Amino acid sequence: MHDTGTGSTGNTARPSRRAVLAATAGVTAALAAAGPAHAAAPDERRLRALVARMTLEEKVGQLFVMRVYGHSATAPDQADIDANIEEIGVRTAAELVAKYRVGGIIYFAWAHNTREPHQIADLSNGIQKASLDLPRGLPVLISTDQEHGIVARVGKPATLFPGAMAVGAGGSRSDARALGRIAGAELRAMGIRQNYSPVADVNVNPANPVIGVRSFGADPRAVSALVAAEVAGYQGSGVAATAKHFPGHGDTNVDSHTGFPTITHSRELWEKLDAPPFRAAIAAGIDSIMTAHLMVPALDDSGDPATLSRPILTGILREHLGYDGVVVTDSLGMEGVRTKYGDDRVPVLALKAGVDQLLNPPDLDLAWNAVLTAVREGELTEARLDESILRVLRLKSKLGLFRSPYVSQRGVDRTVGTRAHLAAADRIAERTTTLLVNEGRLLPLSRRRYPRVLVVGADPASPSGTTGPPTGVLAGALNGLGFTATALSTGTAPSAATIAKAVAAAREADAVVAATYNVTAGSSQKTLVEQLVATGRPVVAVAIRNPYDVAHLPSAPACLAACSWTDVELRSAARVIAGRVTPRGKLPVPVQRADDPEQVLYPVGYGLSY
Repeated sequence: MHDTGTGSTGNTARPSRRAVLAATAGVTAALAAAGPAHAAAPDERRLRALVARMTLEEKVGQLFVMRVYGHSATAPDQADIDANIEEIGVRTAAELVAKYRVGGIIYFAWAHNTREPHQIADLSNGIQKASLDLPRGLPVLISTDQEHGIVARVGKPATLFPGAMAVGAGGSRSDARALGRIAGAELRAMGIRQNYSPVADVNVNPANPVIGVRSFGADPRAVSALVAAEVAGYQGSGVAATAKHFPGHGDTNVDSHTGFPTITHSRELWEKLDAPPFRAAIAAGIDSIMTAHLMVPALDDSGDPATLSRPILTGILREHLGYDGVVVTDSLGMEGVRTKYGDDRVPVLALKAGVDQLLNPPDLDLAWNAVLTAVREGELTEARLDESILRVLRLKSKLGLFRSPYVSQRGVDRTVGTRAHLAAADRIAERTTTLLVNEGRLLPLSRRRYPRVLVVGADPASPSGTTGPPTGVLAGALNGLGFTATALSTGTAPSAATIAKAVAAAREADAVVAATYNVTAGSSQKTLVEQLVATGRPVVAVAIRNPYDVAHLPSAPACLAACSWTDVELRSAARVIAGRVTPRGKLPVPVQRADDPEQVLYPVGYGLSY
């Protein structure tokens, strides 16, 4: 669920200038009181002194990153108060910080944290004030999943970019770096300092239900280059990037949200295929790495998920790959990490494995107390907690949270969704649309010969707070390019009656654009396209998610791959169809034949142009 509608900021309290200065001064004083600066590492000495003054309860809290409902830190809507009481036992974000001293908070659209940029900035400021006003208060590391493409928590009017596989089709490191730089600047302006992106998984399984177009592609060298570029962009803007999902989630046919996947790669194959993007991220100075809730027997044959595996997180990630940054779990509410152990054991085992941040446990009170008890009973040492807390504090210090924890409305206006940023997103998208089939040079479509265009197809829920639905966005973009376009939503599983209605409408049009979404051999979307082609009208199929659709649409005379159904990608596809933009995208994954999956129909690097 993605509730990303724009709303008012309500009665969110905005800290006064005096409060901002006082809170910042408090943190500065705490750091100064930590003792004289050591010439070699003054920050390190001060941070260690901060840790030394924490109570055990405060230390435990610093390890958790938690969701919370509401658009305001102190005055959320009543429905969000009720949800907080039911799930967390507190009313507001401010109460969450005060009770558990959490080190981080994650924003979600469905938790109503991200209505619009000014409200997000106010929420961030309210959370920081709530934490800094506490005795020994520390700034909070606020995070979110802003991958772009089909996964983003902050929607319009923020700038939304093509997703990873589209960027992979563009193949430009400079575009990936620009995406990170601009997106990072916008997140920082809203008070979000840690982004759970980029996805470093190498997607080699077309049936992967959870990664797919969230990956840059199937070639580890290409994925590595784009991961490193995006990391440089984000971190150059002062936002911590997060490579995910270690040790690699690209070859699964099980979604770790709902099941427990197993990766059957050998250690040798893992080193060649899955490891390179994480090595590249580490070489680029990545601030954080997220774990995967899956089993890799070749790396650890205990049956534990990677999130809870000391051989994987400490033995391989820390010792073999030499990574000493922050390790954050994927959400602890996901089934993949809950299959083998109870919710009280998972956080303790994750810390024993080498994790630093425990993300979004389903029951915070249970998890928090389990860690506290593990330390008191000797299963975990306080020194082990201190290692992770220092990593988290170092990151907060690097991001400037001790110096400048607050953001301003002026900064939002100056940075978020600016004309220059939106234009950059359009330019990047134009380099990603991939033309796979163009029989008889149907494309570019002539406005004079085919003035009336019918747009039909799947209308999945619009991702990332974009306009949607896809058929409407495509039709609107074609209208803006001089066509007379109308939209008819036929869904992802059109019935015979719906197909008949679309066929009748097609006979009144000069050409048809069909938006397809994850077509399979038995899909009625395939039947729809076949019957539209049978009308004799030219049909242009646009795969708005996986590029693999083309293998199931042999009758379509023209096929494009957009790799996501966000506005920016759909507008780019429309400009390619109209000939305003030359298609430049190249497949970042191979497309196998539908009738013989062992045979490649279109290889990596394939793409036509005009």
